Amino acid sequence: MTETALELDPAPLWTAFLELSRIPRGSCNEAAAARWFLERARKAGCEAEQDAAGNVLVRKPAAPGREQAVPIVLQCHIDMVCEKNEDTAHDFEKDPIAVWRDGEMLRARGTTLGADNGIGVATGLAVLESDSIAHGPLEVLVTIDEETGMTGAKALKPGWMKSAWMINLDSEEEGELTIGCAGGLDTIATRKLTFEKAPSGTALRLKVSGLKGGHSGIDIGAGRANAVKVLAQVLFATMQKHGLAIASFNGGNKRNAIPREAAAIVVVPAANEAAFRADVTRLEAEWKAAFGSIDPNLSVALAPAEADRVFSGADAVAVVSLLLAGPHGVEAMSPDIKGLEQTSTNLGIAETKDDTFMACFLTRSSIDASKAALAQRIAATCHLAGFATQESGGYPGWKPEPQSDVVKHICAVHEQALGKPIIVKAIHAGLECGLIREKYGDMQMASIGPSMWDVHTPDEHVSIPSVKRFWQFLVEILERAPAK
Repeated sequence: MTETALELDPAPLWTAFLELSRIPRGSCNEAAAARWFLERARKAGCEAEQDAAGNVLVRKPAAPGREQAVPIVLQCHIDMVCEKNEDTAHDFEKDPIAVWRDGEMLRARGTTLGADNGIGVATGLAVLESDSIAHGPLEVLVTIDEETGMTGAKALKPGWMKSAWMINLDSEEEGELTIGCAGGLDTIATRKLTFEKAPSGTALRLKVSGLKGGHSGIDIGAGRANAVKVLAQVLFATMQKHGLAIASFNGGNKRNAIPREAAAIVVVPAANEAAFRADVTRLEAEWKAAFGSIDPNLSVALAPAEADRVFSGADAVAVVSLLLAGPHGVEAMSPDIKGLEQTSTNLGIAETKDDTFMACFLTRSSIDASKAALAQRIAATCHLAGFATQESGGYPGWKPEPQSDVVKHICAVHEQALGKPIIVKAIHAGLECGLIREKYGDMQMASIGPSMWDVHTPDEHVSIPSVKRFWQFLVEILERAPAK
């Protein structure tokens, strides 16, 4: 992005975001970005420190006359999901994000944009660097590794922050106030593979692509296709019928993103190749019809490949069976909040690596018992297919408190400043608020943000006008904060 950066408003926020976009900051690779934030905050005259995990906390004194206002911490995470289209040449370890303006939207070329949660980070920095906002005592907390395990939030020390209210800046819809979220738990399934010499025949790469994918919490209820599940369906329908041998299966690469692409290398006997190709064409048409306008660009295609070895017959059946039988999608809707998913699972990764096959299921629920029960069912399914399982990455949900002072304040400011009520809701995605609440039990919390869509995918985009309104809204929240 070139001179168009100068046309974005508010300029300090956008300048910070574009500068941040030039620093690689995938989860667990945020050190340079955190150091950038720390140095900018100190240059602005603020007290800033970093804990052993890599989280950054900045303190800024109240503006003159606002010393008695309730202390507020703005909270965001600095890592981003690193997803790209297969045909995009991009190294997330060293390349800057190629940001471009598409009318009133900001996008990236072939990769995730990182507006989740780069806009929150840039907002926090812009507040720290401003000398015109009449805020009270202020802190800004920037956490690391939110996207893969929330390890930054888990490592926070009790008592480090001094604020009474926390405003999380990681929501993704303008005009909405988030006051609760689901908890999550990963189930990692693994199976040691036995390989055999590839039989005679034609080696082909069977690929499912063209899908929308999406955030495994926000978009799980949209009914979008999962490339891993579709590929497993195609293999199940053709494997025994045409005598296929499987050399590899790989799909998805983020536990919290719905897989957009998946591919398997198969070997088909020469005598069955024509019939296999015909079935693939037929199955592609059937799956395109099944998903219709939800995923209109679904593609199931074949391309030449090479294979020296293949899974044993038992391993091939076990892998395809697990991917077919393993749950994915919404398990239950909330009985209390209309339209809110209560429990779901995302089959986010299926990977052949060396002599092991691995599948990752991310289970979310606002009910701990439901989360545990679904994780147990996943484990049982895996064990029936001969897979070992391990649970990891568990984090709690965030219980809504609609009558808290911070919620009442934000609702009042929205109605006074914008002339209409804000929508108060809970979400099925995970936020760090639940974990932070465990360490700071008396801190009141709420979450806001501008409008962005298709996060965790290369189609991620953010509304430029909504960022301006989000900024103005946040400034009003800070300047109107009551006395403590």
